[in-house]
Amino acid sequence: MAQLPHAVGKTLHIKIENVSFGRAPKGARVGDVIQWANKDIVDHTATARDGSFDVIIPAGKSASTVLNKAGLIAVYCRYHPNMTSEIRVGA
Repeated sequence: MAQLPHAVGKTLHIKIENVSFGRAPKGARVGDVIQWANKDIVDHTATARDGSFDVIIPAGKSASTVLNKAGLIAVYCRYHPNMTSEIRVGA
């Protein structure tokens, strides 16, 4: 029996600039990758309040994480706690 190929998630982009997260992409689904692009001159994190991910994004660099669960995920920066965002993830 032939194996079916695994579905590959799409890559979604969130820009960090002026010490704030850019708009969260619509249509995010479990298995998608979030590519965080830090345009600031200081490091940031993208930390999920539910503990599902914690990504360090160095100044001027990018980093990514895979969305592993559905729901509304509250995100903040551990270095700058006033930086917040939400990502709605479908199943």
